[in-house]
Amino acid sequence: MEQLIKSVTDHYKERIQRLALFDPLYTLSNKRGKDHNGNPIDYFSLGLLTLLFFFEAMLMRQKKTGIKEVAQFLYHLNRDEMSLAPEDFEKIAQEIIHVFRPPGGKRNAKTFYNWETRQEETIYFSILKTAPFDPKDNAQYYVLDEQGLELIFATKEYFSEFQLSINQLVLRKQLEKGEFVGALRQIDEMRMNVETLKNKIFRIKHEIQRNIISDETYQRYQTIVEDINLRLTHENEEFEELQTFIRETKERLGYHLEQEKEKKAYQLILQIDQELGEVHYSHRQLLQESIVLKTTALQAAQESLYYVGISSFNFQDQITNRLFSAPLPLEASRRLAAPFLYLERAKVWSPLAVFFKQRLEKEEEQTDDTAFPEQLTEELLKEHLQIQRQNFRQVTEIVLEGMGDNREITLAEVISYLETIDKGRDFLANRSFYDYWILLHQLSPLKVDLEEPPPLLAEAMELFKAKTDKVTMMELPDILSPLPRYTIQNMRLSLEDEEA
Repeated sequence: MEQLIKSVTDHYKERIQRLALFDPLYTLSNKRGKDHNGNPIDYFSLGLLTLLFFFEAMLMRQKKTGIKEVAQFLYHLNRDEMSLAPEDFEKIAQEIIHVFRPPGGKRNAKTFYNWETRQEETIYFSILKTAPFDPKDNAQYYVLDEQGLELIFATKEYFSEFQLSINQLVLRKQLEKGEFVGALRQIDEMRMNVETLKNKIFRIKHEIQRNIISDETYQRYQTIVEDINLRLTHENEEFEELQTFIRETKERLGYHLEQEKEKKAYQLILQIDQELGEVHYSHRQLLQESIVLKTTALQAAQESLYYVGISSFNFQDQITNRLFSAPLPLEASRRLAAPFLYLERAKVWSPLAVFFKQRLEKEEEQTDDTAFPEQLTEELLKEHLQIQRQNFRQVTEIVLEGMGDNREITLAEVISYLETIDKGRDFLANRSFYDYWILLHQLSPLKVDLEEPPPLLAEAMELFKAKTDKVTMMELPDILSPLPRYTIQNMRLSLEDEEA
């Protein structure tokens, strides 16, 4: 019985962790929402479709994927299935992303009783992670985290044509975590994937030579070849990035070879570099073969299709005899002869050409200015930093005044407070006001008694010291636009004391 119990409870935590990946989807299924016709919104399906959209974006190397892009995808996917406007889908996309990645930046968690260790444990997982923020478009982008990929893979056994791309993603994760032994096994799988692709391209090449007997068949094979070529191009780019990453890792490990563990890791990375190079070489040959297949084989098949049509067409019987054997109406004769006549040609000059774009040049001596733009002097830089510190101090004073005796305040409440005081609009028109909130959010949670506080917030921290030990920021779902020029997500600033 003891052996049976051990076998049943073995790796219990890992099994719960895989099951917990589905919790965000079940959280979405519990959401209650209706469209404009009163029909319920299937948040579960929309959440899964959103994950698949992020996965496809990752495979296609599309790095700018955020709430706006997800909303556009769901809107075009909907096709009047649900009575919702584009702004409704943007709200749904925001709710879905906040379930997969909580706004506070904390990972999803699940507490359970571990029957293997006889203890209550908590596991953490992350479905989405943030990509670099785009200040130009004021947009936050997201990508699938490692557990997000596991969730995608758990929903379907992916067909072989995407297996190499999946292995590349897994290999990158293993290299980043230093799992070099697992990376070697992953490269062996990639070698088999490349061999499978090679056999598939060889088979398609022969099918093109034998089976193209109609324009529909030609179009179908053309689509297949273009898809293969596009996928191989993306995979080749990923191979090049992987090899660059491996070279950087190899150089970094080469400087530290004192211990036996480091020497073993260096030998493994050398082996990985060699074997991945062999797989990449075989893959490049496939890419060249797909280009030849796309240009030469398809063109030859199209020409053979043309000559088959010419051979089966008899001009004398089907055109000449038909035209002269029996009198045809004038309009019918014109239609019969029209495909064999040239289009009307005429060389004319349009008076509108005088309004076309003209190339204007000013004859003058041009001096080559090859100087680099001058950098800010150290004095100007110090002056700028001091101005910014004072700006942040003034914003902190406004925040504490608006907070009063409370321990927290939202950005929306601060903006409302500024609109009621003199020169409040000047604060809202100043870029430093928004930089202050973004910087606090990036550094949150921030202890105010640091020996070396952030240089820009040094004076602001002195004001916070009188009221708290720690400042934390929490994202809120609504978007604020106090002025047409600025848009920022709402946040909650909280003052917290350290536990004794």
